[in-house]
Amino acid sequence: MNKPSLRERFWQLIDWLHGFRYIRFGLVGASGTVVNLAVLYTAHEFLFNAIEPTGSKPYFSLALAIAVATVNNFTWNRLWTWSDRLHATAVEEGQRLSKRSLLAQVGQYAMASWLGILLQYALTLWLTHMGMHYLLANVIAIVIASVSNFIANDRWTFRHKREP
Repeated sequence: MNKPSLRERFWQLIDWLHGFRYIRFGLVGASGTVVNLAVLYTAHEFLFNAIEPTGSKPYFSLALAIAVATVNNFTWNRLWTWSDRLHATAVEEGQRLSKRSLLAQVGQYAMASWLGILLQYALTLWLTHMGMHYLLANVIAIVIASVSNFIANDRWTFRHKREP
């Protein structure tokens, strides 16, 4: 029996890691973090500068950043992280999702993510209130909230469709 080469073992490791849904979820979350931080910074420093000047708490810009990042994350999680599952809102196997069922799934994703969203929002504001820079506070809050988001969406939004 031939022992696999280092190159073959490397590709086996890559295939093995790809099988871990949480790693894909984490990569999508990382892209969402970049989106979140970019929107947060842009909105806080420029868009909402008149109503929340630099140094104040980023209430409006934080809400906008979370909303945009949530749409980003839903899209990539649906297309990549859980692409192997039948979507719970599809009526029949192989049927394309209608606009209505897609909106229903977005709604499920948002509801499933609310605990994490609320946790992220509250932790970011609390850490900012404690004197931490708002961008660092937001990154810490995102990491903590990601676990609850994964579990809720894995078990509800993107669950396997049960056979009748």
